[in-house]
Parts: sequence; structure tokens; C-alpha cells
Amino acid sequence: MTFVQELTATGRPTPLSRYIVANGVLYLVFGTVVLCWPEITYLMGADDFRAGESGLVRVLGFVMAIIGWFYVMGGRTGATSFGLATVVDRAVVPVVLGALAWSGAVDGGLVVGFAILDPVLALGAYLIWRRTRVAT
Repeated sequence: MTFVQELTATGRPTPLSRYIVANGVLYLVFGTVVLCWPEITYLMGADDFRAGESGLVRVLGFVMAIIGWFYVMGGRTGATSFGLATVVDRAVVPVVLGALAWSGAVDGGLVVGFAILDPVLALGAYLIWRRTRVAT
């Protein structure tokens, strides 16, 4: 198989894998928007940028887009282990981001959305896995 054929090959889709792909699309789109328009973070409660912060927020958008890409590609494999791995990493997000915001290392308005959204999406993945595991 060629590189492109291997890259675009998919596994058997499951409800969990489709959910992970949808989450990946969300991150990919939102990350791209933040990369191109960092001031959108003001709508989430972030303070006005100071010197160089706009560039760092663009980097954050790029990282979100890359994470989205990996979620899309990982979800397309149909591997349950990948879907469950996202539950674990997302459970850590509010702990780390909360500590960074509490210490003043980052603007709380910038990270509060992720500190809330990631565990909610993790719970969604876990519940889908539980529901489909019981059904099989």
C-alpha cells in the first residue's frame, strides 16, 4: 500500500470511535480558529494580550489542532484502547490546568473552558464505552 492508502485506511467503526472522531473534529476546528484568530479567547474570559502572548495563544491553537488531528486519526482506527486512552488524558487536564491557573502561571479565563470541557467529553467517551460494552 502507498503512504496515502495506509494513512486513509480505517478500522471497523464503533460508537466510541465515531465519538472520538467527532471530538477530534471539534478540536481541529477550534484549534485552527484560535491559530488564525487568537483574540477569540477574549470571548472565553481571557484578559487582553500583553507582549508576545498573542503568539503563544496561536501556538496553543496549533497544538489543539494537532491534538484534534490525532483524535480524528486515532478514532478512525476503531481501536477501543485509543478511545479509552482519551478518557485518562482528559481526566488529568482539569487538575493540571487548575493548578496552573491557581498559581497564576496562566490566565484562568484562558483555561477554564478546557478544564470543564475535557472531563465532560471524557465522561461521554466512558459512558459510550460502558453502554456498548454491556450491549456486546
